[in-house]
Amino acid sequence: MTEPHHGHDHDHDPAHKGHDHGHAGHQHATPPAGFDRAFAIGSAINAAFVIGEIVFGLSAHSVALLADAAHNLGDVLGLLLAWWAVSLGRRQPTRSRTYGLGRSSILASLTNAVVLLVGVGGITFEALRRLIEGVPAGEVGGQTVMIVAAIGIAINGLTAWMFARGRKGDLNVRGAFLHMAADAAVSAGVVVSGLVIMLTGWSWLDPLVSLGIAALILISTWGLLRDSVNLALDKVPEHIDAGQVQAWLAALPGVAEVHDLHIWALSTTETALTAHLVRPQHGQDDAFLQSLCEGLNQRFAIGHATVQVERGDQEQPCALAPAHVV
Repeated sequence: MTEPHHGHDHDHDPAHKGHDHGHAGHQHATPPAGFDRAFAIGSAINAAFVIGEIVFGLSAHSVALLADAAHNLGDVLGLLLAWWAVSLGRRQPTRSRTYGLGRSSILASLTNAVVLLVGVGGITFEALRRLIEGVPAGEVGGQTVMIVAAIGIAINGLTAWMFARGRKGDLNVRGAFLHMAADAAVSAGVVVSGLVIMLTGWSWLDPLVSLGIAALILISTWGLLRDSVNLALDKVPEHIDAGQVQAWLAALPGVAEVHDLHIWALSTTETALTAHLVRPQHGQDDAFLQSLCEGLNQRFAIGHATVQVERGDQEQPCALAPAHVV
């Protein structure tokens, strides 16, 4: 990103950095401290369940249970990474890390996506092997599969409930809620397969269900990977229309031109913006800047804005004004 001041000279106001932390509705960079307990409890009970699924999956010769265990292991990793990133995000900025460590939440989601994709590959390979080689009748313990997966519904449902109250105010918490709620649905699918196996003896249904689980994980993980890579590469967050932001800035009183506009994620919950505004007939105006920052926060959920105001002197043009210059 560009710095507020550059090597060329302008007859303009100094750059102003607008933080509007004092009014209601401002973004919080991290979830409230009360969610630490939810992260701790959710991680602990899901880790215990993963161990149980592995033990009973091996004893029941169930690839579906082992597939669900791998999925839940990814959930535990995701919860731990999210918790770790939240803790890092609360640290104060330093001279060497002037934005703090909020972007650790983006790295955490990216790591989680990669690990989950590796797990999907392993599940798919083993399920296809068993489908090709065949699963002997009676090898898969349908009752064991059904009981263990039913426990998973309860555990994932409880974990989702712990994050339910914060899902509307924080994207990280919402992601945890949706992930755990989806896992409860996946476990329900495993219960159904266990019941069918127990009633019919169709052991081949177990690897088939595991392929379905792998497909569901792949679909959800691909979106997570795409969004994480986009944020890591400073793409404008999906919930913000850069064109609307530019049009809103251009319509502000006295603004003749907007250029060098950049919008990117400081973390998975906080967005930053820098821009140059040309206001030929106006001098330094702190009230204008304060109102601008409040408007960006309320309209677009952009909580960290840095604006450089210029007079638009044609004899000293801004070197960053052309659209192709970054």
